[in-house]
Amino acid sequence: MDLNQEAKTFAANKAVSYIENGMRVGLGTGSTAKIAIDIIGQRVAEGLQIVAIPTSERSRKQAIDLNIPLTTFEETPHLDVTIDGADQVQVKTLAIIKGLGGALVREKIVAFASDRYLIVVDESKVVQALGNKVPVPVEVVQFGWSATVSHLKKLTADIRMRKAENSENKDGFYVTDGGNFIADCFFPDIAEPKFTEASIKNIVGVVDCGLFLGLNPIVIIGSAAGAKLL
Repeated sequence: MDLNQEAKTFAANKAVSYIENGMRVGLGTGSTAKIAIDIIGQRVAEGLQIVAIPTSERSRKQAIDLNIPLTTFEETPHLDVTIDGADQVQVKTLAIIKGLGGALVREKIVAFASDRYLIVVDESKVVQALGNKVPVPVEVVQFGWSATVSHLKKLTADIRMRKAENSENKDGFYVTDGGNFIADCFFPDIAEPKFTEASIKNIVGVVDCGLFLGLNPIVIIGSAAGAKLL
């Protein structure tokens, strides 16, 4: 196991320790969340009784393969805890950028339905200011996507439409589980995340963006020395 994988495993183990018998659990998406789901699967095999809602089709398949019982929001409208990863976490505000895995809308729905929101990351994801080298993913509806992007460009972002190998779309664009495209928006350091989020979401054709704000997360940072809370 390399050091980065070891750090992620420390963070994932710490997060899973918050799960208790009978809980309703949100299952995140991404490399560290995948490790957490594997650990949850091991605990379920040992007798842990939970129900879970995955944030992506990838996480759903993983949970099914591990025999983790799944539920829906129609059956279970409220969750006790969600474990998810992040692409960047701002130290001072705990504002988060998510969505490089392409599941940002489902992840945000699950996050806001949870009492406790656990974010598992390695040290490289913790930053002083959001943005710069990591884009803010923006999910846009397919119809009129180019018009939507033209408005996004007015926010002084360098925009790249996300591509995917073996895409069924003629332009080769990545298609989310919700059937939408993703515009990766590269900003300079984001000084006011709330203003940036509001400006993006005010554009017609935008479904949501990868700025996760106001969730009061517990951020668990893994390193070679173990896990610590932020």
